[in-house]
Amino acid sequence: MYRRITLLLTSFLSFLVLYGQRSMSLSDCMDYALANHAEIRIAEYNMKDADWQIKENRAVAFPQIGLGLHANRFIQQPALPAEALGFGEPGQKITFALKNDIGGTISFNQLLFDNKYIATIKAAKMYKDYAAIQFQGVVEKLRNRVTDAYIPALVVAEGVRILDKNIESQKKLVFETKANYQAGFVEQLDVDRLEYALTTFETDRESLIRQRDKLIDVLKFTINMPNAEEITLLDDVDRLLAIYGDINIEEKLDYMNRPDYVASLKATELNDIQTDAFRKDWWPVLSFFGSYDPTFQGNDELFWIPSAIVGVQLNMPIYDGGYYKAKEERSVIQSLKVVEQRKMLTMSYDLQIETARKDYYSTKQKMEDREQSLNLAERIFETSETKFRQGVGSSFEVTQAQAGLYRSQADLVNARFDYLKSLVAFKQALGKN
Repeated sequence: MYRRITLLLTSFLSFLVLYGQRSMSLSDCMDYALANHAEIRIAEYNMKDADWQIKENRAVAFPQIGLGLHANRFIQQPALPAEALGFGEPGQKITFALKNDIGGTISFNQLLFDNKYIATIKAAKMYKDYAAIQFQGVVEKLRNRVTDAYIPALVVAEGVRILDKNIESQKKLVFETKANYQAGFVEQLDVDRLEYALTTFETDRESLIRQRDKLIDVLKFTINMPNAEEITLLDDVDRLLAIYGDINIEEKLDYMNRPDYVASLKATELNDIQTDAFRKDWWPVLSFFGSYDPTFQGNDELFWIPSAIVGVQLNMPIYDGGYYKAKEERSVIQSLKVVEQRKMLTMSYDLQIETARKDYYSTKQKMEDREQSLNLAERIFETSETKFRQGVGSSFEVTQAQAGLYRSQADLVNARFDYLKSLVAFKQALGKN
């Protein structure tokens, strides 16, 4: 009874562990990062901020209506002696304000024309586009980082699967060799060599598992997933090679596919608007204003004394000491700096895609060579194993052939990893990851 309960509990806990794990493909990891990463939320906030910046700037051109209230009482009224004004009796004072003043103000202001306002609206609309382009840039960089974090963990996981096959095959060989030893057909040395090779495989497997787990932790950090969550990688190298291998390696780069380049163009347009606004700083500012002031004033008795005023105001700078001229020149210099930065950006893009193209050719050739080497190593191992089982070969030949096979498998795993990296790098250089 106790054993049955223990078995049930063990099965239940195993179910919970498996249920808690999440199998994620590269696409799933990208989707998770785009939905949960803080950089994406910040970029979205920037776009929302750009929308409200447009509304903020537009509000300047709408009527500005204000209301004010006041209640004043002079504890000591300002006054002049009557003699100072040349009339009145000695000692008499003339006050210039009533003791009580209670009233309010309703004001109205309307901007009629301001070139800076026009430039600000244009810049705000363009900044909205700029924020959207920056968002695409954040998405591109995040997708690239997720890909760069996913692939190494996947390749190490493939290495673990290959080692598992080797361990299974080695265990079978050790079992058969022990049986032959008990029958007196082989020596203890043969058993020891094969068991030593098996131990080496198991040690390498544990090391690879720890390395895989560390890389998965890096992946979880990259996609902004809590480290306590458990995930398994759903893709395999063959599937990603099929996805990323569908390319035209001679495809030319379209700079407009790179968000940083588009953002640079938009930055130049923004600087041009700013430069034009500084160049037209002498343009007048015309506004309309009006106010109504209902007021009660008096000493012991209050009197109704309302007032109202309307008017237009024109302001036009005549001389500012070269202030806006300096601002204009600085804005022009900033535009020139952006142009030079864009040239460096295009040169870096050209270098990136040419490097990726050359890496593609070299890693593809290397992978094909490693595949041929693995085929030879497999044939050598199979021959050595067959000879050993037939009693015409030694365990030393088997372990040597097995070591060569293991190296060839590891070399092929690394070659496939390098080839996949070159495909990903080419896609990223095109801006199509």
